[in-house]
Amino acid sequence: MRERGDSAGPPDQRHRLAAGPTPKHVQLGAILRDLVEHELPPDSAVPSERELAQRFGVSRLTVREAIGRLVAAGLLTRVRGRGTFTARPRLDTPPLLSFTQELRRHGMTASSTLLTCSEEVPTTNTSVTLGLEPGEPAYRVCRLRLADGAPLALEHGWFSPRLVPGLLDHDLTGSLYSLLAQTYGVLLDRGQQTVWAAEADASTARLLKVRTSSPLLVFRRVSAAGEHPVEDTTSWYRGDKYQLTMSADQPGAPRGPHSAQGGAHER
Repeated sequence: MRERGDSAGPPDQRHRLAAGPTPKHVQLGAILRDLVEHELPPDSAVPSERELAQRFGVSRLTVREAIGRLVAAGLLTRVRGRGTFTARPRLDTPPLLSFTQELRRHGMTASSTLLTCSEEVPTTNTSVTLGLEPGEPAYRVCRLRLADGAPLALEHGWFSPRLVPGLLDHDLTGSLYSLLAQTYGVLLDRGQQTVWAAEADASTARLLKVRTSSPLLVFRRVSAAGEHPVEDTTSWYRGDKYQLTMSADQPGAPRGPHSAQGGAHER
């Protein structure tokens, strides 16, 4: 595929639309996906709708639908006033690593902006999760998490004062897991994580620098040190920058060199 600004010539033999029952926007989407995944590096400009329509002999509406699906899948990203570009690979989350550790695995630098921190009574659900008495306060820490300086996630965390007294007196812009380990000797070695999809409301969209109603991945993580619950944190991740990978095995299936391996990607 030529860079934006080149003349729109005819597609090569590998990238032609075929007559048949498969809708043209689906065929075009498959062609663009192949180019994005195998030929174009991240942040490459994609030809305009007009150029693609001329090159493939389809309407701009067909092109718009094909591109829209790839944007929703996180392969392309639209930048207002500039055009459409190939997206950077999404981060893939492993179990029970801190945000800082996770980004370091991907060669990125983590940082945080502390939005609010306070001591207040949590919801009944969080209170029970942290093993607190009714009406007992907990530490609430809200941060904007950044990857290489760009917003990636909004994080709202609750922490048990029983295990980390005086937490709010410390610098909360770095890795909290490192702070817990080095200051309190609390090593988080157990956790349960729940994941669901959501749309960004106006305030979350503003902080994450996405449009309102953009897709998000929401993680609720409850972590413990041994049998003692320490944190109950919910994080809203940009759906265009993050993915979740899971392995799936058939219950009772034999394990060995001939057993099939399964995987699921939540995008």
